[in-house]
Amino acid sequence: MSAALHGLVLAGGRSTRMGRDKATLAYHGSSQLETAWALLAPRVTSCFVSVRPDQVGDPLRARHPQIVDGPEGAGPAAGIVAAQRAHPQAAWLVLACDLPFLDAGTLDALLVARDPAKLATAFRSAHDGLPEPLCAVYEPAAGPHFARYIAEGRSCPRKFLLTHDVRIIDLPRADALDNVNSADEYWTTMQSIAPQALVPRPLEVRYFALLREQAGASRETLTSAARNPRELYAELRARHGFTLPTEMLKVAVNGEFGDWEQPLVAGDSVVFIPPVAGG
Repeated sequence: MSAALHGLVLAGGRSTRMGRDKATLAYHGSSQLETAWALLAPRVTSCFVSVRPDQVGDPLRARHPQIVDGPEGAGPAAGIVAAQRAHPQAAWLVLACDLPFLDAGTLDALLVARDPAKLATAFRSAHDGLPEPLCAVYEPAAGPHFARYIAEGRSCPRKFLLTHDVRIIDLPRADALDNVNSADEYWTTMQSIAPQALVPRPLEVRYFALLREQAGASRETLTSAARNPRELYAELRARHGFTLPTEMLKVAVNGEFGDWEQPLVAGDSVVFIPPVAGG
């Protein structure tokens, strides 16, 4: 008999290239974490979100049972080995939260093909033929092997699959496991999946110092089609006659210093911060 199957949504990434938390991005009307959870939870006996220690209190992640990364390694491997340690008798259906093209049929194909006699069952990438470790089933027997792999200073789940006894199967759809890592990829994906979401959306903007003087207000709520803070500032600069270039400013989105190219979504609060000497 196959071991009980638990689910793990990997949501501990730092989203450095995207410039904002990829788990919060909404391609299908809800955050990617919620979308991944909705796909995973009905197919497993128990479901968890994998988080870094500093993410435990994050409101989005705190809605669900969590497994916190331990001190070993970093990235997805840390999440997988922490889950295996927490529930060593369970098999784990592991799923990254940044797979907006993933559908139920793809997950079902993986479960039908699952081979409990192997350490894992995974898809073969449609792009390079290598195993896809972040939409895969890891059997209980994989736990000691993975722990040893991490202890040896290795951290790539794909290389783990390449060097161990696993079953690799073909993807039903070539794009099902395409992930989205950068702002450019985000907008391309949105154009494909949800072009209706690219219409102007509500944003709040706050101003300080010289920008507040030139705008004649400390904040405003507006509707804008700007894709990122750079485009939004250009729009506002034309409207209010701002004299400061972006090179002299910092930008914060939803209370955290951000990137000028990071995607903006409905409801974001954006602050453009001038140098202290600017006013």
